[in-house]
Amino acid sequence: MNRVESPAADQLPSTPPTATVSSTSRHALRVLHILPSLDPRMGGVAEAVVQLVRHMTPFGCASEVVTLDAPDGPAFERVDAPVHRVGPGRGFYGLSMPLVRWLRANRARFDAFVVHGIWQFHSVAAWSGVIGSRTPLFVFPHGMLDPWFQHTYPKKHLKKRIYWALLERWVFNRAERVLFTCETELELARRPFLTARHRLAVNGFGIDSVPDGGDVPAETFRNAFPEVRNKRVLLFLSRIHEKKGCDLLIDAFADIAALDSELCLVIAGPAEPALLERLKGVATARGIARRIVWTGMLAGEIKWSALRTAEVFVLPSHQENFGIAVVEALASRTPVIITNKVNIWREIEASGGGWVCDDTRDSVADALRRWARETTAASREAMRDTALACYERHFRIETAARQLVGSVNLASASSKR
Repeated sequence: MNRVESPAADQLPSTPPTATVSSTSRHALRVLHILPSLDPRMGGVAEAVVQLVRHMTPFGCASEVVTLDAPDGPAFERVDAPVHRVGPGRGFYGLSMPLVRWLRANRARFDAFVVHGIWQFHSVAAWSGVIGSRTPLFVFPHGMLDPWFQHTYPKKHLKKRIYWALLERWVFNRAERVLFTCETELELARRPFLTARHRLAVNGFGIDSVPDGGDVPAETFRNAFPEVRNKRVLLFLSRIHEKKGCDLLIDAFADIAALDSELCLVIAGPAEPALLERLKGVATARGIARRIVWTGMLAGEIKWSALRTAEVFVLPSHQENFGIAVVEALASRTPVIITNKVNIWREIEASGGGWVCDDTRDSVADALRRWARETTAASREAMRDTALACYERHFRIETAARQLVGSVNLASASSKR
């Protein structure tokens, strides 16, 4: 594959070229994944790396990971690959010359670098690490080019424009491909930073199959939180952040709570203390504090039990690149209610695995009202089967892993000619 400049971004293929990669090939591909941290509290980027590393292996790819986590910090042992912790970096952007030196010293061992996430120094370090070499560089922005941030945080956006002009654009100009999790993310990312010279492609993303019902007792979540026993559970499970729409979810739930006394809203996820107190204050002011269960972050068996306990999963985000928790719900046979600001909404709406609404209080309340009034036990059970079918068709991680390995394989072969 010869590297050529594309005449126009809209003429690029929407998916990268694939290649047949065998685990018994003569030369196993070696890929280095570069990200700021593997801390699961940092959100979906860390989970993306965990999933991709695990599922690239059967396609003949040996991965390693380098992060700016401190060597003596908490161990994040979910990655099935060697992890090199060369941090911490300095300041918010994680400035780290040790990372640059490590990348330059080790680049010859790898067939490609894959950068996960942008706007921090690790992406610039990756670019610096491949200067003077033919090592292919791939960039996975993971939603960080979404124009929502431009409109919502104009001051931060100005800083990003300066950072782009000085540093980040060189990363993208050097990239073999800029990879996106879905078509909607790619379309949104075209503005305001990308130009016709950047090679854009949809790689896809997903999750592994979830534990089956026999491995996760149905009562685990109810035993931990008896308040939900015999209730119709509406579940929010994600990082609690302003962009997730938790405030409008609480207001929307308050608008419809009187329809059925058995309705119960569970809000699960980590949060900054100030935001958590503010949201609890909203619930108290609306008179529904006793109808909401706050669980904190859930992981492992209790998380999967919560997803199975829920009647429906609700994520009213103002911006969501992919929504791993949404896909986890689908894979757990739980229908979803999401906004059209979650980038995978088209796939979900077309499949019937959930309902899509606007990111407004009235629209979310209308969706919850319809769910409470119009669904029956039989229709909800049918939607569970449809939710699982949606996951199987669109969001299996094996497909995305195969795609990425194929792209690396072709780029690596080209770089060695």
